[in-house]
Amino acid sequence: MKTLRLTLESFRFAWQALKSNLLRTILSLLGVTVGIFAIIAVFAVVDSLEANVRKSMSFVGDKVIYVGKWPWAFGGEYPWWKYFNRPVPSVREFRELQKNLGPNNKGVAIFGAVGGSVLKAGSNSVSDCALQGVSFDYRKVSDVPIAEGRYFTSQEVDAARNVAIIGATIAENLFPNGSAIGQEFSAKGRKFVIIGVMQKEGKKLLDTPSNDTNCLIPFGMFTKMFALNTGGMTGVTPTIAVKGSDDDPGLLDLEYELQGVMRNIRGLKPRQEDNFALNRPEMLANAITQLFSIIGIAGAVIGSFAMLVGGFGIANIMFVSVKERTNIIGIQKSLGAKNFFILFQFLFEAVFLCLIGGAAGIFLVFLITMIPQDSLPLFLSAGNIALGLTVSVVIGVLAGIIPAVLASNLDPVIAIRSK
Repeated sequence: MKTLRLTLESFRFAWQALKSNLLRTILSLLGVTVGIFAIIAVFAVVDSLEANVRKSMSFVGDKVIYVGKWPWAFGGEYPWWKYFNRPVPSVREFRELQKNLGPNNKGVAIFGAVGGSVLKAGSNSVSDCALQGVSFDYRKVSDVPIAEGRYFTSQEVDAARNVAIIGATIAENLFPNGSAIGQEFSAKGRKFVIIGVMQKEGKKLLDTPSNDTNCLIPFGMFTKMFALNTGGMTGVTPTIAVKGSDDDPGLLDLEYELQGVMRNIRGLKPRQEDNFALNRPEMLANAITQLFSIIGIAGAVIGSFAMLVGGFGIANIMFVSVKERTNIIGIQKSLGAKNFFILFQFLFEAVFLCLIGGAAGIFLVFLITMIPQDSLPLFLSAGNIALGLTVSVVIGVLAGIIPAVLASNLDPVIAIRSK
């Protein structure tokens, strides 16, 4: 209890010292405010950038393995000549995967897309749309958020019917005066009935595929409109995607099984290399994480210089404070004050200064995040707030420890005689 009482008394002395020199306190904490603001602002921007980039890349799905001709690669030399003669995925392989894959998957889908399509309804038209043919399980491997209407039925997909699910931008332009559900539009000379409208995504940070200008149709109808690539240089190259189960979080079992089934389908001998690629969105996510980690480190190093200046300012003020209160320290020690009481008194004062300055810097970052941003919405995470306060405390301890130790070790007789 005595230790607790002395600690609280140290807090009280430190607070009184800060209030008695208010102008000096404000000026000294400005350095810490700028430093914390610089560091946390950098981390907030980096986190917001990463979140928006990941959101822009959400079309690749989660826990999905893509079967394709070309392996995904990020950085470095790409040996395209090794993969050029590989066969492309086919509808037959898609059917075989549906039959032969075990319980490690939640769905197998095949899809293909053609951009630059023009959709027409009466006198209205929309250009530069993506016409995408999908199988029934496509919604399991990729997000299809239906805002109005419904998704395809298996009968509609199997029968290759003229039905479509369109994006919000397409619906707004083709049918500005009412609901698009049940309405007809034409694409490539064929009529389609709209059964669903997807939720509006809005502008993305990256120029990635958006559901707003996307039109989904059954894959069978898509193959009637466009020729598929069967290994040559022309035609639409389809993609096969397999959704992993929740019981296989790392997708390792699914990947091994998928590799074995694909090798069997293509008749590869044991010593032959795979002539297909199994691509996972985690590869893209890891590349994004590495990129923004480097950016975050670089920003933190730059911001740390401002923090360093703030720390020197706090240390300077604490040395001045010890000099001014040397006589009071001598009186306190002559009345029985222990060394740790004097040490805590000055150490708490430095930590208080840094915490107040750090909180002010974090608050400034928060105010910036409140400014409306269309292209890059900023946010301040709880982790960054905790980081800012922790850094403030550490800087306070480092800046105040030497002055506090010097004050606690003063000889009471010499301290009282000082002027």
